Amino acid sequence: MPANKNALIRYKTIDNCLRNKYRRWTLEDLVDACSDALYDLEGISKGVSLRTVQGDIQMMRSDKLGYNAPIEVYEHKYYRYAEPDFSITDMPLSQNDYEVMQEAVEMLRQLQDFDQFSEVSDVVSRLQDNLSVTKNHRKPIIHFDNVPDLKGLKLLNPLYNYISHKQTLRIMYQSFSARQPHEFIFCPYLLKEFRNRWFLFGSKQNNLLLYNLALDRIVSIEPVDIPFRENPDFDSDHFFDDVIGVSKNIKDTPRRIKFWANREQSQYIKTKPLHPSQKLLSKNAEDGSCIFQIEVVINFEMYSVFMSYGPGIKVIYPRQAVCYIKDKLREAANLYDTYIGEAKEDDSTT
Repeated sequence: MPANKNALIRYKTIDNCLRNKYRRWTLEDLVDACSDALYDLEGISKGVSLRTVQGDIQMMRSDKLGYNAPIEVYEHKYYRYAEPDFSITDMPLSQNDYEVMQEAVEMLRQLQDFDQFSEVSDVVSRLQDNLSVTKNHRKPIIHFDNVPDLKGLKLLNPLYNYISHKQTLRIMYQSFSARQPHEFIFCPYLLKEFRNRWFLFGSKQNNLLLYNLALDRIVSIEPVDIPFRENPDFDSDHFFDDVIGVSKNIKDTPRRIKFWANREQSQYIKTKPLHPSQKLLSKNAEDGSCIFQIEVVINFEMYSVFMSYGPGIKVIYPRQAVCYIKDKLREAANLYDTYIGEAKEDDSTT
């Protein structure tokens, strides 16, 4: 019995729900999740019936699609996987699955020529390569950065669902500087990735200050029956327009940052700007060096980007940024001076 695209969306949604160990799922909850997924992905607003989801569960339990999903009912009400680590996504693609996904890739490829869908091209390339690997059993042609064993990645699916349903959470969190984890009530608003690390943005229930939590520092999460609070000052569409990375408070304002780059680094920076606000202010015809300007909030990530270029870049304004980077580079140079002295002592003893 072939599965159409809508059915595959429902199966994947049910799978995501049952893999979420932080929530108990009734049949009605699964119906709501499937209805939301079909509306978000396909614009289907009529919803899904209980009978349809019951049929989906029976189909997933069977071997007709090769899933054989160990779905069980406990406490006469809730659904879960009897094998906690099971997922239908671990199953090899059937020919029908491949054809449906290939159809979706072809549709995405047609959209990537439109300006509003320009960012789809990366997704299309990734999907196309994965499908070819699966069908032809060849090695990948395209390689993307990823950290598959990064701690906290398993929280992405449940957090996505909690945000979409505006679910207040109880979070146990331990920062790198804390000796013990601490617990608080949190209203989640947004998930953001930066350099292969994921962050959760939201506000604590007792105030409307904005916090960002690294997913790899979250010890546990669970939903709580406490009203969800929105933060009217947090505009997720534009909050990151003037920032490099994730470190920013709502009241932070961007600064003009001017920096010099030598000939070699200028070529890279022209083709891959440090920030969308980047402007070329001047170019030295003799040595090929350039002076650029960006307008961003000053934060740790901005400093780390500048320092990653080593002697190829020099920040020249504002003074605050100049002094900070100068001090950090001096500390780094001192570390190497110490190391050279220790290395000489080691050499003399061998």
